[in-house]
Amino acid sequence: MVFMHLLQFRDLVQIALKEDLTQGDVTTDHIFTNELATASIITREAGVVAGLDVAGEVFNQVDPSIKIEKICLDGTAIKPGDQLMVMAGEVASLLKAERTALNFLQRMCGVATATCAAVRAVGDTKTRIVDTRKTTPGLRILEKYAVRMGGGENHRFHLGDMVMIKDNHIAGAGSVTEAVQRVRQHARFSVKVEVEVTTMDEVEEALTNGVDIIMLDNMSNAEMAAAVAHINGRTWVEASGGITLERVRDVAATGVDFISLGYLTHGYRALDLSMTLKP
Repeated sequence: MVFMHLLQFRDLVQIALKEDLTQGDVTTDHIFTNELATASIITREAGVVAGLDVAGEVFNQVDPSIKIEKICLDGTAIKPGDQLMVMAGEVASLLKAERTALNFLQRMCGVATATCAAVRAVGDTKTRIVDTRKTTPGLRILEKYAVRMGGGENHRFHLGDMVMIKDNHIAGAGSVTEAVQRVRQHARFSVKVEVEVTTMDEVEEALTNGVDIIMLDNMSNAEMAAAVAHINGRTWVEASGGITLERVRDVAATGVDFISLGYLTHGYRALDLSMTLKP
């Protein structure tokens, strides 16, 4: 299991709580004083868990005295009615933390669930599912963590992770060859170079320049199969561009090593979770 360190999301939680509690809670503060209760977060639908520690941090920042018990772990498959976590403390504190905790948890579970569906779809093929940088601004660390909890892998976290020469780089430089050569004049030898291509001519040009990964962008399944056969294991091959869950199995069948799916972090649906209070 892969975990996030508290320092990676503590500030995000602080910002989210400030957004919600900047003027207190005029409802809760007028109804409750020091009453105690327990509360459970429950799922109304099947999915995959991600973000329990983030949700727990929300409750703890609102009130450090809240006791938290995780009923399952991130990466766990859940079904309707399952409990994810139980909190005990002052009613006012639990209610003030409820929506922010659910906002984080529902979205992270949604990413993990969407990823798991894609991973299952490619089944026993060699193809691996990876994410993209199409993430919610400021929340990339959470969404990419959720991808891993769903069984996927992370592509670049940021622009300094690796070289990825895309269509506009090629257009600006004049050719794949010119773009690659310029990069190799300056980049560290250990930095991987990936090139996005759309035609067989560009595939051949990328191969000639010895790139580490060739991304087949917005190609048909037949075009991808032909490109994979031509590359013939000389470098890794990634498929990208408009690939849906319904199509992902057929894309994997072309023999690509990776399929990058932007919708994992920008087109997912939040999982239906709720918090139930028991005085």
